Amino acid sequence: MGDALTSRQTQILKALIDEYIETAEPVGSEVLEKKYNLGVSSATIRNEMQDLTQMGYLKQPHTSAGRMPTSKAMKFYVGQLMEEKQLSLAEEVKMKEEVWEARDDVDELMEEAVRILADRTRSLSVGVIDDGRTWHAGLANVFTNPEFSDLGLCAGVFSFLEEDENLVEIFLRRLAGSSPVEILFGEDLNSPFLEPVGIVATHFNIKNHQGALGVIGPMRLSYPRVVPLLRHFGNIIEQVTT
Repeated sequence: MGDALTSRQTQILKALIDEYIETAEPVGSEVLEKKYNLGVSSATIRNEMQDLTQMGYLKQPHTSAGRMPTSKAMKFYVGQLMEEKQLSLAEEVKMKEEVWEARDDVDELMEEAVRILADRTRSLSVGVIDDGRTWHAGLANVFTNPEFSDLGLCAGVFSFLEEDENLVEIFLRRLAGSSPVEILFGEDLNSPFLEPVGIVATHFNIKNHQGALGVIGPMRLSYPRVVPLLRHFGNIIEQVTT
């Protein structure tokens, strides 16, 4: 990375993203100083936040003194900063049991998988396989996020999801399975109504097909929880169908 961050900038960025994931609000230096024990003054934090903005990691919404992470910052966070919340053994076993009954029927298996995933992540979940079939569950979860209080935005997201070829394009072409769990942000999709959206996906083989499962939500999805869940779910589907 041409603009490598200092350890202090990294620490401030991580604290800011943790706070943003929790609150969905732009974050100010005073909150970081009071809550995150960074060992520097509010003025120093503010200066570092200005530098992080110039480097493309933070952006400032017009109406607010606080700042929000950009997709560049979120990718850095997911790739290097966040601490994954590991699944308990009991959770792993339960997830496997829940899909075991449906293992011989691709349609039933994918339907069950998206339902469980929507339930566990409290997000919208999507399943796609390379013959063009798609599944989704948890549409109502979208409305629980303040980012989607704009009905025009919701309408845009939903009409996008209704087109199976859009989902195939995103989940099997744009996210082509180069790593176990991949992340794409609305900013990367050149679509104005998808800008506040974050997409996490995992790929697997299922009965001689390439498949993908994903979670769609705001850019501040709870990645420490969603990433290990998805990775594990992809593994389960391969295990029960081979």
